[in-house]
This record gives sequence, structure tokens and C-alpha cells, in this order.
Amino acid sequence: MENKSYLSIGKASDIENKKERRIYRFFEMLPGLLSWSVLFLAVFCSWKIPFITSIFIISFSLFWLLRTIYYSFHLWSGYQKMKKIEKTDWVKKLNSLSPSKYSLKTIKNWKELYHLIVIPIYKEELEILKDTFSSLEKSNYPKEKMIVVLGCEERNKEEAQKIASEIEKEFGKKFFRFLITWHPQNLKNEINGKGANETWAAKKAKKEIIDPLKIPYENIIFSSFDADTCVFPQYFTRVSYCFLTVKKPLKTSYQPIPLFINNIWQAPIVSQVFSFSSTFWHTINQERANKLITFSSHSMSFKTLIDVNFKQTNVVSDDSRIFWQCFLKFDGNYRVKPLYYPISMDANVSKNLFRTMINIYKQQRRWAYGSGDIAYFLFGFLKNKKIPIRKEISLGWELIEGHIEWATASLLIFFIGWLPLLLGGPQFSQTVLSYNLPKIISRLMTISMIGLVFSAYLSFLLLPPKPPSFSKYKYIIWAFSWLLFPFIMVFFTSFPALDAQTRWLLGKYMGFWTTEKVRK
Repeated sequence: MENKSYLSIGKASDIENKKERRIYRFFEMLPGLLSWSVLFLAVFCSWKIPFITSIFIISFSLFWLLRTIYYSFHLWSGYQKMKKIEKTDWVKKLNSLSPSKYSLKTIKNWKELYHLIVIPIYKEELEILKDTFSSLEKSNYPKEKMIVVLGCEERNKEEAQKIASEIEKEFGKKFFRFLITWHPQNLKNEINGKGANETWAAKKAKKEIIDPLKIPYENIIFSSFDADTCVFPQYFTRVSYCFLTVKKPLKTSYQPIPLFINNIWQAPIVSQVFSFSSTFWHTINQERANKLITFSSHSMSFKTLIDVNFKQTNVVSDDSRIFWQCFLKFDGNYRVKPLYYPISMDANVSKNLFRTMINIYKQQRRWAYGSGDIAYFLFGFLKNKKIPIRKEISLGWELIEGHIEWATASLLIFFIGWLPLLLGGPQFSQTVLSYNLPKIISRLMTISMIGLVFSAYLSFLLLPPKPPSFSKYKYIIWAFSWLLFPFIMVFFTSFPALDAQTRWLLGKYMGFWTTEKVRK
């Protein structure tokens, strides 16, 4: 049997072989090296070859404009599909689906499917968890087929015990089984965080509920949810339908569209724009299914989770890493199915504006720390020769290019585009191109503002009903808040991404930072 011990690597120091450890360490450094090289070259070339650099900047700005248009079409298409799927009666679709059409022949009726829902928590307020569990209760999937696990942390036991007891009292009897687990702190080879808590909870559910009841693993869909995840009513029936009809249900993850709108009316303007920007990006990604990877709340086969020995507990970005675990484990024969169905989550809100902005930065840095997946999959590709080269190139390029663009694109557009004028010297400053460069860039950026207008319009369509306590003028403020988008792109996108990649570059590894969740 092929040795796939490399699937459990969290960082370079986990590798005993010195040669392989050096290779992995280089891969860890690669995103930071590339991003800083791009920025350095932009400054250096603006000084030494300002004419050529100006041509590149204009071309890049034009490329970004065309990409904005391209993404806008995908965004609108994704939104339209989401609304159509929301209106579909998925219970009716399941009832009308003949068992002969099921991908899994071991299942004779869709009601044989169980859903294992794991909700890891750490310092979340009771109000947030009540909303999460209420959404599970209101979902239209049979509750006698739902196993719900509340994963608590022992390091927060005194406070969490009260909340867990309240949740159990109100919701414990609403589902087929309800389980509270306590994840020990400081376990060997673990990073305290969502992934470790969730893995502990899933293993406990297997040992205490699933195995004693002899429920076939193939008949269980596992859902990983954040503490603030509220499912829309048909989420589980939609997932069940996809699970029963895709070609390889055990080799597929199922990704919904996260709408960060639970507390959107209470969120500061910066948080509002950032939240919808994230929602739009994940909606666009649903349109690119061949390059889609798991993010935050998602679902997958429980048997598959067992086959890869559960989620890694020694990584920060466990929600994306589980995709790469499966991809490498099954020799590239794994994919993500876009559900085009929404779930809702909280916008990033803290006790005051300053703290909210700090938390947005830290949350974005944690997401960007997923650049560590680049080392993981590049090393995995070297070890696993069975993965088709076309998949290696396609997914590899998408992830690397995405993280480099994440860290550099905003800086190239909004700041470095003006460097040839500052560093090009008197000879360049007298050229026609020098005179026209700021005009050309400004006009291209002005045209790109059409994308912001479209984003503002779409955000209005996704807004939940306005609370009575808010003035109608809030809508006007909302519309103009999108003018902050360039500022957000630089300070809450590029900077935290560079921060995260530099930590990998220097070997200053991060732990898991839990996003503070506050409802005002």
C-alpha cells in the first residue's frame, strides 16, 4: 500500500527527512517570495525602465477592468441561479427521484440519509447559538435523521458549560441525537482552533452514536458549520439531492454560498462592504466549479472524512485543507460541487469601530494564511505521481496566482501605478506617456467603478429586512459606502495577505485566531 503519511503535514518541521523538509520549507516561502518580488520589481522597474513599466501598468489596469466585467457576469449568473434554487421545492424533488437514479446503490430511500452536523464553539454568545440551532430546527429535513454535535472547548469550560446546558435544554430533544463534546486543550500535534475541536467532536459522535447504532458511514452527510452559521430552510434537502445525484458522491464536497448578513444592519460601514465583497467573491467562485475548493461551512461524505482520518488538527486553514487532503488521498479524483444555495453568517462586528477594523484585518489574515496550502499541495504533487498533470497545473496555478494577486493586485492598481511619475526621472517626466499615464489609469479606474455600482445594487437585493429602529437614510449611506471599496482592498486585503505570506516566508507560524462575534 502506498505510504501517504505526507497527508498529515502541517509545517516543514513535521518532516523528518532533511532533504524533503528543505523542499517543503521552500514551498512555504514561495508565496511570500513571489509577492514581495512582484512589488520590488514594480518599484525597481519604475525607477530603471519607467516607460516599459508604464506600459505594463496600463495593460494591467486594462486587464483588471476586463476581469471586473467578466466577474460581474459571473456574479449576476450565480445570483440568478441561487434565487432559482431557493425557490425549488427540494423535498418534492427528492420524493420524485427514483431510487434507480441514486448514485449510491446502498440507499433505497432518501430518508435513509443521516446528517451529522458539528458546530464547534469558543466564547460565542448564547444569542448567536440560539439563532444557529433555531435554523436547524426550522429546516425541512426530517429531524429524526439529524445528529447534532455541539463541540465545546475545555479551556473555556466554566463559561461554555452554562451556554451548552441552555442549548441542550431548548434544542436537545428536537433532533435524532444531540451530543455535547469537550475538546481537551494542549493535545500533542494540535493547534487550538476550529479544526481540532471539530475533529474531536466528529470522532466522539462516531464512537458514542454512529458505531453503537451501526449507521453505515456511506449514509451520513457530514456538515462543518461555524458557530454563527444559520442554514436556510432547504439546505439539507438540497445537499441530499446533490449527494444522491452526483456521479461520485463520496468523492465530492458540497459548498453553499455564505451570506454575511446575520447582523449586517448593526455592522459598521467598513464591515458591511467587506462582508458583501466576501459574499460576492464566493458567489463568483460557484461559477468556476472546476477550481472551487471548500471554505468555512460546507458538507461532505462522513465515510470520506473517515477515509482521510478526519480533518488535520495541526493547521489553521482546516476548511480548505480538508479539500487538499481528499484531493491527494484519492489521487486527484475529488472535487467540490457548488450548491448555489445560501447559508447566512455574521458580519465581522466588535464592540467599537476601531476594534472591528482590527478584527477584520485579523480575520482576513487568517484566511490569507491559507497560502500554506500551496506548500502542502506542491509537496503532495511531488509525492503522488498518480494525479493527472493537467489537474496539477490547473489547480496549482489557480491557487498560487490567486494568493499572489490577493497580496499585490490592489497595491499595483492604486499605489504603484503612479511610481513611474515619481521615480522615472526628468527624462521620463518630459514624455507624452508620462503626461497621459495618470489620465489613462484614472479613466480605466472610473470605468471600473461600474462594477461598484453593480455591487451596491446587488447588495440591496441581498439585504435582510431593515429593523424598524433604523432610518430610511441608512439606504443612502449604504449606497455611498461602496466608495470605500478601494480603501478596503488595500488595507483589508493586500496588507493582511502580505502579512500572512511573510509569516510563512520567515517561519513565524500563526496559531488559530477565533473571530470575535458580537451582536449589538
